[in-house]
Amino acid sequence: MAKLTVLYGHPTDTKAFEDYYAQTHLPIAGRIPSVTRLELTVFAPGPDGSPPAYYRMAELYFPDAASMQAALASPEGAAAANDLPNFASGGVTMLAGAVEG
Repeated sequence: MAKLTVLYGHPTDTKAFEDYYAQTHLPIAGRIPSVTRLELTVFAPGPDGSPPAYYRMAELYFPDAASMQAALASPEGAAAANDLPNFASGGVTMLAGAVEG
């Protein structure tokens, strides 16, 4: 299994981010082919109360690396990637990897 992790930096306006993310971006990203599971996280402060390094995380799971590559290169994958500048004012970090265990 392969996974794409999308880490969102802290947005300049969290309400605008959340509204756009829920109403516009997630429906676009929901059309990416071959996604077998999607997990969304909003980070909380650390155990010591320190602010989290990132604001939000999306994890998209695929059957394998080839499926992930094809999905991200698809028109739907491109649409999701091209939409990021429309709302991710805190920046985006993407990591791809193989799921173990």
